Formats: sequence, structure tokens, C-alpha cells
Amino acid sequence: MTQPRLIASPLFALVREENIQAFNEEKRRAGAVDFSGGDFRGLDLRNLDAEGVDLSDAYFRSADLRGIDFRGARLEGASLAHAQISGAYFPPELSADEILMSVNFGTRLRYRTK
Repeated sequence: MTQPRLIASPLFALVREENIQAFNEEKRRAGAVDFSGGDFRGLDLRNLDAEGVDLSDAYFRSADLRGIDFRGARLEGASLAHAQISGAYFPPELSADEILMSVNFGTRLRYRTK
């Protein structure tokens, strides 16, 4: 099992400081963002532009994810334990039950295969 980690990246530092607007502006210039395994516990991430961001194996315990559009992000293996997810969009491959299990019990997100 992986442990949450702090990523040595200026973009990650902006997110950790909850400077979401600056992150969104810098992300447009940076292109692909790899935050896999990142530690986002307890952060207010509302308005985060998650399009194209690799958030696999990330930890979002008690984070505020309200209204974030994760449809274009990679969330395989992420944990949403006790996160606030009201109004968030998730990839269609993630079932509602899978998301609720992660929020309620901290299980890691597993994508449905067709």
C-alpha cells in the first residue's frame, strides 16, 4: 500500500497552499500534471481544474472536492475518505457505489471494466 506523499513540484505547492486560481493558470501552461500518490488530505480544492491531471493513488481524506469536474482526470486507486463531494463530476467508469464506498470507508477507487 502506498503512503501519501508530498510532490516536489511548484504546481503541487500551489495546490497545497490552496491557491487554486494560480494552479489553474499555471496548469494551462504546464500541460500534463502528475499528482499520483499525492497527499491532499484536508485541503479545500474547490474550483480545481482537474482536466488531464493524474490523481491515481492520491489521498483526499476530509478534502473539499465540491463541484470539481473529475471526468477528465485519472482517479484509479484514489481514496476519498470523508471528503465532501457534493456537485462533483466523476468519470463514468466509476459507479456511484464505488464512490460512496470510498467516501464512507476510505476504499480505493476501482474503475469498472466493460
